[in-house]
Order: sequence, then C-alpha cells, then structure tokens
Amino acid sequence: MSEPVSAKDESAAAPAAASTESRAESQSESQAGAETVASGATPSPKVESQTSDSLIADTEPKLASESKPEPASEPAAPEAPETPAAPAQPKSETPESIGSRLTRLKAKLAKSDNPFGKVLFNILTKDNLSEADWEDVEDTLLLADVGAEASGQLVDELRTDARVNDRSNPAEVRAALKEKLLDLVGRDTDRRLNAEKPGANKPGVIIMVGVNGTGKTTTAGKLARLFVAEGKQVVMGAADTFRAAAADQLETWGARVNVPVVRSDKDGADPASVAFEASAKAKETNADVLIIDTAGRLQNKANLMDELGKIRRVTEKNLPVDEVLLVLDATTGQNGMIQAKVFAEAIGITGVVLSKLDGSAKGGIVISVQKELGVPVKLVGLGEGPDDLAPFDPEGFVDGILA
Repeated sequence: MSEPVSAKDESAAAPAAASTESRAESQSESQAGAETVASGATPSPKVESQTSDSLIADTEPKLASESKPEPASEPAAPEAPETPAAPAQPKSETPESIGSRLTRLKAKLAKSDNPFGKVLFNILTKDNLSEADWEDVEDTLLLADVGAEASGQLVDELRTDARVNDRSNPAEVRAALKEKLLDLVGRDTDRRLNAEKPGANKPGVIIMVGVNGTGKTTTAGKLARLFVAEGKQVVMGAADTFRAAAADQLETWGARVNVPVVRSDKDGADPASVAFEASAKAKETNADVLIIDTAGRLQNKANLMDELGKIRRVTEKNLPVDEVLLVLDATTGQNGMIQAKVFAEAIGITGVVLSKLDGSAKGGIVISVQKELGVPVKLVGLGEGPDDLAPFDPEGFVDGILA
C-alpha cells in the first residue's frame, strides 16, 4: 500500500515542478500554477481555462472602473479659475462728493501745524505794538512765502486799520486780518475749471504740466476722480512716455473709477502721438473731459517749449484745448516759482494746482503764485488720500489758517 502512495506523491510533485517552470515563462501561467499548488488539486486544462476566465473577468471590471472617472472629470470646472473676474468689480470706487471734500479739507487745514495765521494773530493782539512787532509780522509773511510785495502791502494796510490799532477786541483784530488776507488771496476770482463753465467745449481738454516730483500724475488721477464724482465721463492720456512708471500709475488711478487710459505700447514713444490718440478716443466716445498727463523733464526751456507746444498743436487737430493746469508743490515755496515761470512761458497756463499744502508753513504761496503768474489757484491737495483734492475755496482757506 505504500507504493501507490509514493506514486501518488510523485504524480503530485510533477505538476508542481511544471508549475514552477511555467511561472518563469509567463505571468498568467505562474498565477495558475500558484493557485494549483495552494489548493493541492491536480492541474488540468479545465483549471487553466477557469483561471484564464477569472483573469479576464477580473480585468473587465478594472477596465469598466477605469472608464467611469472619465465622465466625472469632464465637468471638472475649468470655469473655476475664471471666478477671479469677480474681484475686478469691487475695484471700482465711488469718489467723495465735492461738498464733503471741502468740509473735510478745511478741517484738515485747521488741524495742521501751519503756523502762518496763528503767528500773525498772536503778534497783532499784543499790547502796544512796537516797530519790532511790525517787523515780526512782515518776517512771518515772508517765511510763509506770501512774497515781498504782498507782504509789504498787507503790513501797510494792517498798520492803518483802526481795529488793529485799537487792540481792545481780539475778535476785531481777527476779522481785520481775515479781510486783508481774503483781499490778497482774491475772494471774487473765478476759479472754475473751464470744462465746467456754461457753454464749455465737449469733450473739454485739460493738459497737466509740472516738474516731476510735484505730484503731477497723481493729481491727474485725483482730478479724474473729481469729475467722476460729478457724474462726468472721463478719458485720460498718458503722454509722459519718458518715465516708465507714469503710464502704469495713471492706469491704476483710472482702473479704480472705470476711466479708460490711452497709452503707448513702448517707453520713449512720441508724447504727441499719445495725445493725438487720446483726443481721438475722447471725441469718438463723446466723453465729457479728456485729461492729458505730460512729462515733467526740465532739461532746458527750449526743449520743454518744443515738446509741450507740439502736444498742444497735435491735440488741437482733434479737439480745442480748454485748460492747462500747472501742478506746483506747495512745500517748495518760492523755489518752485522759477519752474512755474518756465512752464507759464512754454505753454499758456490757465490755472494752478497746489499739491501737498497740508501741514505746510508755506501757505502764502497761494498769494504769491497768483501775483507772479497772473492766473488763479483752482485746486488744492491736502493729503495723500485719493479724494484729497478739491476746488480752492478762499474763505475756507483763510478760515483754516486762522483757526
């Protein structure tokens, strides 16, 4: 009985060796051999066919499962990245109204460290004003950049005013000082922008000029906001093509209030060509106002006159130029007057914008610049905020510096 058993073992060992050889030859056959050894059953063609059938059966579900994710991947939202278009909308801002600006700017001026009016008032309310006191009054006016001629005129008028000589009532001294300053500033001067006057051209064209560093491009952007606050449609032209950041800066200002900016596609392009394209666009879109920012390079007067003159001439092929605004840094005082005169000669200016007037002891520049250039201060900037630009109000200005 032991012989049949050994024969059985030999017959079982033979398929095991066969399965080992087949494992080396192919992966599918080795799996079949492995299953056979594990079960201890004698291999047969039927088992191999079952094994191959099961492999096919196993493979089919895998293929089916691999095909399922494909439909799920189709709606995989390529539109999701487009949602950043929504944040572009909140960038549009509503500028502050003019009335609100005037109130806030007057309060700002009163709270600033501008000693101009305060020093004058303190001197004039002293008892028994001496000659030295009157010299202090004149020195204070000169330090505030009122100018020599205007300072002498104001001192003479104050010395003969009974309200000052009496000195019995500080309120009367203040009233006298206020009236004299208002006369010098020009209480009845027409300070309206030409684009806002009745019968003004449409589009009204404003060219901004001034030395780099005075806040010219920033003022152009703030002026656009001022017009938008009044419900006007504005176009801006970036004709300062020599300063790489100028066009980008102007575009940033425009984007915040949905104002289109015409610019060159390369640095150093002809500024007059940008002005021409901007005027054509403003005319085509029937905008209310076109604001053109220009370069502030001051290499020499002849060069400047040629460039600004060309910008004006080319612009006027499409639209008449209504306004040329000179942007002047109030903190430079009398030093800025030389530059102001060069620009006044280069291109006929119609008004002045005083930037950086806040906290400055140079408040008298308002008086001297008008006397020297013969044009009114039309706008003032008091601060770095986007809406810190407002029409110049003589009464509010004098009240502010005397507060």
